[in-house]
Amino acid sequence: MSQKTAPHGQGISRPRRTWDAQSLALVAVFAALIAVSAIVPGIPVGSFGVPITLQTLAVVLTALVLGGTRAAAAVGLYLIVAFAGLPIFSGGRAGLQILAGGSAGYVVSFLVGAYVLGVLAELVIRRFAAARRVLWFFIASLLVSVVIIHGFGVLGMMINLKLSWNAAFVADLAYYPGDILKDLVAAVAASAVHRAFPDVLVRRVKRA
Repeated sequence: MSQKTAPHGQGISRPRRTWDAQSLALVAVFAALIAVSAIVPGIPVGSFGVPITLQTLAVVLTALVLGGTRAAAAVGLYLIVAFAGLPIFSGGRAGLQILAGGSAGYVVSFLVGAYVLGVLAELVIRRFAAARRVLWFFIASLLVSVVIIHGFGVLGMMINLKLSWNAAFVADLAYYPGDILKDLVAAVAASAVHRAFPDVLVRRVKRA
């Protein structure tokens, strides 16, 4: 794996080891965070059974803090436990039947979106100074939200609710204002985490 050397001999940037003890603990903690965010009562929207919740905020924050592989592991752990029967989907739902409802596309998108956004977060950490990370975290989060989370959400409503593309797209628009705000909050929070714990995603090793 290639390494990026900091200018003026300051150090070498290396990715954190994915499955060390700290990483395993972080995966468990963030999986729990996603679960808690999902069971907090949401705001009902329309008649399709897809409420506005804090879950997207938790998934985006997980990706920005943990990076691609660990974020996907955290979301995957959450989904496995929820599919197994623990009522930690929004509205206290559980089991595979969630995949037959209007929320199915959003649920699937969390795993894909967490990985893609986590990879982008790793690039931001390596390429940009701390002062510019909030902006780039927000841009990356917004891009992933629109393309992956909302894209999968629209597709899920088209398949499970038999909506046309236009109807599903219009129904999905209701979630944009909240998700934009959540992306901004996650970007600010993740930047603060990386300032406080600079080795949480990319480990800086001093050169001899």
